Amino acid sequence: MSEREGWRELRDRRMTEPGAAEAYEATRLAYELGRTVRAMREGRGWSQNDLAREAAMTQSAVARFEAGGTIPTLPVLERLARALDAHVEVRLTPRAPAA
Repeated sequence: MSEREGWRELRDRRMTEPGAAEAYEATRLAYELGRTVRAMREGRGWSQNDLAREAAMTQSAVARFEAGGTIPTLPVLERLARALDAHVEVRLTPRAPAA
């Protein structure tokens, strides 16, 4: 068994544990939010320090956020959005019915 197959097997086993799918989804969302904020920051030509100053945060908090290392609160998202002249949009959409 290759190393990659071993990791897949471990991941698949872990995903069957209670709460694993929810934790994975929360982490995925945090990563996607961080990636979006980073792209917006870089699009403005700002450093992490620049964004931190505008959002009244520390540079290390911005770095953790961009790396997906924290699950943000709505107030943090709103501060980042204000700093980036953006809107926070939270939606709940129904899942497609099972076939």
